[in-house]
Amino acid sequence: MSNNKPIKVALIGNPNTGKTSLFNQLTGLNQKVGNYPGVTVDKKIGVSQLSKNVVASIIDLPGTYSINPTSLDENIVLKTLLHTDHEDFPDVIVVVADIENIKRNLLLFSQIKDLQIPTILALNMADQMDKKGIVIDIDLLKKELKSEVVLISARKKQGIESLKKAIANYKKSNIEALANISERIDAAYFKSVKQKFPDFPLYKSWLYITQVEDFADLSDVQKSKIKECKKDKEKIKKYQHKETIYRYQQINNILTKTYHIDRSKGTDLRAKLDKVLTHKIWGYVIFALILIVIFQSIFDWASAPMDWIDEFFANLGAKVKELLPAGKLTSLLAEGIIPGISGIVIFIPQIAILFLFVAVLEETGYMSRVVFLMDKIMRRFGMSGKSVVPLISGTACAIPAIMAARNISGWKERLITILVVPFTTCSARLPVYAIIIALIIPQKRVLGIFGLQGLTLLALYFIGFASSLLAGYILNRVLKVKGSSFFVIEMPNYKLPSVKNIFFTVVEKTKAFVFGAGKIILAISIILWFLASHGPKKFDDAEIGFKSKVEKVSLDPEEYNAQFASYKLEQSYIGVMGKAIEPVIKPLGYDWKIGIALIASFAAREVFVGTLATIYSVGNDDENNSTIKQRMAAEINPETGKPLFNFPVGMSLLIFYAFAMQCVSTLAIVKRETNSWKWPLLQLFGMGVLAYVAALLTYTILV
Repeated sequence: MSNNKPIKVALIGNPNTGKTSLFNQLTGLNQKVGNYPGVTVDKKIGVSQLSKNVVASIIDLPGTYSINPTSLDENIVLKTLLHTDHEDFPDVIVVVADIENIKRNLLLFSQIKDLQIPTILALNMADQMDKKGIVIDIDLLKKELKSEVVLISARKKQGIESLKKAIANYKKSNIEALANISERIDAAYFKSVKQKFPDFPLYKSWLYITQVEDFADLSDVQKSKIKECKKDKEKIKKYQHKETIYRYQQINNILTKTYHIDRSKGTDLRAKLDKVLTHKIWGYVIFALILIVIFQSIFDWASAPMDWIDEFFANLGAKVKELLPAGKLTSLLAEGIIPGISGIVIFIPQIAILFLFVAVLEETGYMSRVVFLMDKIMRRFGMSGKSVVPLISGTACAIPAIMAARNISGWKERLITILVVPFTTCSARLPVYAIIIALIIPQKRVLGIFGLQGLTLLALYFIGFASSLLAGYILNRVLKVKGSSFFVIEMPNYKLPSVKNIFFTVVEKTKAFVFGAGKIILAISIILWFLASHGPKKFDDAEIGFKSKVEKVSLDPEEYNAQFASYKLEQSYIGVMGKAIEPVIKPLGYDWKIGIALIASFAAREVFVGTLATIYSVGNDDENNSTIKQRMAAEINPETGKPLFNFPVGMSLLIFYAFAMQCVSTLAIVKRETNSWKWPLLQLFGMGVLAYVAALLTYTILV
């Protein structure tokens, strides 16, 4: 076997068996992550040097309890193993099993073994055997399973070389089926099945009959034969039950001979921890404290690197303007491409910190306890227990929060979580909320303790959470999306997190954002630059028009430049768009200037303040925030002669931004996570209509 033709290896196993740890040990940094065609499930492939002359291409298939699919993830495993012409069809399969839960793991192993593909059983967490009082007769187990068995500890790097050697020698594997289901269930029926499909292993034919709905890879003759075999559905269902019972009987017989646990020699801290962490009261208290730590860390730890990134790119843009001659290319670099890249990179600290915590919770085994704790509550709103983390982390940024929804196994629950996360109040809304609340809410105290402005901000956060839950409740009843209603939860052992696994998780998910959503964000940033930097004939003649407008007014150079920038923006394409939408937004109490800010803030909500600062001829530095407030407070509605930013307009804007999907970055990541434009467009228009109606009602009631 030469380096030119690597061995194709599939890693398969139940969730929480350490399959990902083994994948990381085998492949190191030689990994790439994509999506399976047409679905949003992650596809992880890596390269492993088995020996000097032998290389393996390793695919980490989604975790599954059985080859009989009940979810999108499990269906991927079935399709990969049935279709011999599939690009990922393996030469050899490594089934990863948890040494303490070997009985349940062997059900999956026995099914895969019966497909008669070379199969190796990797018994993971072998370093726990003495602690758990486990004794295994490996030689006898190999004989009983008719397969190579290797003891490993992916976390401790034990047995990895032995496993590599077994993979390299896969051609010597015994591919005989393990379970003779035909004799135990109905010999005559399975004999007829074998006659109809002589080229298939018997169990492969059985899976086509019982599990597969899409027969695109089969001939018309084979399709008709399968339909013939499927006629008696009640009999098929009865045979499936018999198959599972027989497999477990065979597994019990094998383990009786080869596997023994002496609990008296083991220690069990797990039960004591579970009593506290899943307690009906203290469990929620502890989880709330952990979330507070995560929430505060995302804000506190990320603020310094994000400020540094922001300042670095601002200085870079200024340096480009200083060093390069004025012109379109310089403008594109300094005002389009550099801010676009900044808009991608600036999210990296938040993403990395969030997934650092998520990875630690997963690695320690605590995340499974959270799912168990919260699942019953969240299912009332169409989500799962794992939806809690994305919803809470959405208060920092919707982008890493939506990416965190990958931990949700059910597609419908994951989709609903992705769709409702943007309702939670993210940090990008804070600049908008802060300046408008400062304009319209007086600095009064309630009960002599609580500031009225602070309570208003708290109310907006509450509106966000309540809206996400209500939206989830509605979507659960409206969306006609196939989803599994099964609740399978496994409580893995507690363990110290693997630094290597956490590192790979953080790097992998950060890369996915930068190279996935980043391309779309950069493209949109360049489009927005073009719209603000170009315009019709009036834009080209802006300097002449502005001079004639202010010829009788004495302006110092700084004020002249600021007002000219505002005038030129009005004549640009984005200014024309602001004027065009003015009739639509006028019922909300907004003018064309606010319209421009609304359009510009599609890039990111916080752009709203910067756009208004430009329009009102004021810089957007922190030191000038008061000046921005003063200028916004002094802005007069020409029709009423009263301040434009009064209480009804301010509240209308607050409500609009509480509901509106004003974030291209979020739309980009939703597109990537759902692998479709359908769902981000649904978010954009659905939340937009809701925001418009809510803002209209708010303004109408208060005016």
